Amino acid sequence: MKITSAEFEVSSPDIRTAPRLVRPEFAFIGRSNVGKSSLINLLTEKRDLARVSDKPGKTRLLNFFVINGKWRLVDLPGYGYAHVAKSERFKFNVAVADFLENRESLRHTYLLIDSRLEPQKIDVDFIGWLVGAKVSFSLIFTKTDKQSANLTNTSVERFKRTALAGLGVEPRIFISSSKTKAGRKDILADITARLAAV
Repeated sequence: MKITSAEFEVSSPDIRTAPRLVRPEFAFIGRSNVGKSSLINLLTEKRDLARVSDKPGKTRLLNFFVINGKWRLVDLPGYGYAHVAKSERFKFNVAVADFLENRESLRHTYLLIDSRLEPQKIDVDFIGWLVGAKVSFSLIFTKTDKQSANLTNTSVERFKRTALAGLGVEPRIFISSSKTKAGRKDILADITARLAAV
């Protein structure tokens, strides 16, 4: 897939205020500071499309971007954000859950995992929730340029043995780096295939 246009559409606090015009949507979500904004900018080849911040949890709304005038990329708030009041955290977690479970135009969700870390309980719990809610998802391991390929492979295999054990699912796995551009073509090819499948 060639990205010819990528435009910000709107930020919404919940599914009720999300865009009404039906377009296929692909959501990206992950723990705060996992590199989600950097990945979105890599995929679209727009350096400042999604705001990159050193402060975790910058994304608090559902952010919609129209790609090639045909489909939407949806940037969802990172889970595990600790720098807001509990009441606010609860609100956007409910908004995310509502979107993932009930948004009819959502085709697929890409869950980002930091390739350098041991499996995090918050990621494992979220995957369990996705499986229970029957949300279609793939995994994208980020920041792979910060370690050797062998360490990344070891990390991925460890994650598969622990986080995915006993869940009865085998999500597709992508390896990515916003610095080396690894994974960009594979992720866009996956989106292309999903768009063509309906």
